[in-house]
Amino acid sequence: MSSDALREPFSCLARQHESAVFGIWLFLGTEVLFFGGMFAGYSVYRFLYPDAFLAAGHETNIYYGSVNTFILLVSSFFMAAGEIAAREGLTRFARICFPLTAVLGMMFLILKGFEYNDDLEKHLFPGPGFPLPENGAAIFWAFYWVMTFVHASHLTAGIAAVIRLQILSRNHPEWLRDSPSAKVTALYWHFVDAIWVMLFPLLYLAGRSS
Repeated sequence: MSSDALREPFSCLARQHESAVFGIWLFLGTEVLFFGGMFAGYSVYRFLYPDAFLAAGHETNIYYGSVNTFILLVSSFFMAAGEIAAREGLTRFARICFPLTAVLGMMFLILKGFEYNDDLEKHLFPGPGFPLPENGAAIFWAFYWVMTFVHASHLTAGIAAVIRLQILSRNHPEWLRDSPSAKVTALYWHFVDAIWVMLFPLLYLAGRSS
């Protein structure tokens, strides 16, 4: 086994793996609470302003949202394949999957940037000039901007973590097999994708059910 993967204060790789995985699950638990608060707030205001939320949701760009959902689902496939390949010592295949994962994540952010520009051109930002007359529509769009921006910032961190795997395994391919980094990064990536899978129906399918 590679000594490059072992870090202090751990005496063996098995203990290091267990601690790293336990740590990321604790971190993701705090993230669930963080996003859960936003989802709870969204639910309360949707209950208070059901018609306004439906009208506001109809103004989101379903095409950008759908394409980005597909992109993240495909990225999760490559992330999972890369993590399994890393675990099994198939470093060359893993080093193909990780760049594809990062590129797909970047594609998501680029499309999100175009979508934000489209939203701003339509003045769909709470404040002066907001075009929707329904009382509560601006609240929907406040949630839209906050939740999608926070998600995008988490995705950016995920892309950086995936790129780190690629860089550190360049000269030490055995590190990718022995280090818990691939497993931890994969768990974080899948969490970020799962958050988007929940955001998509709340923000893009609202108002389009009929």
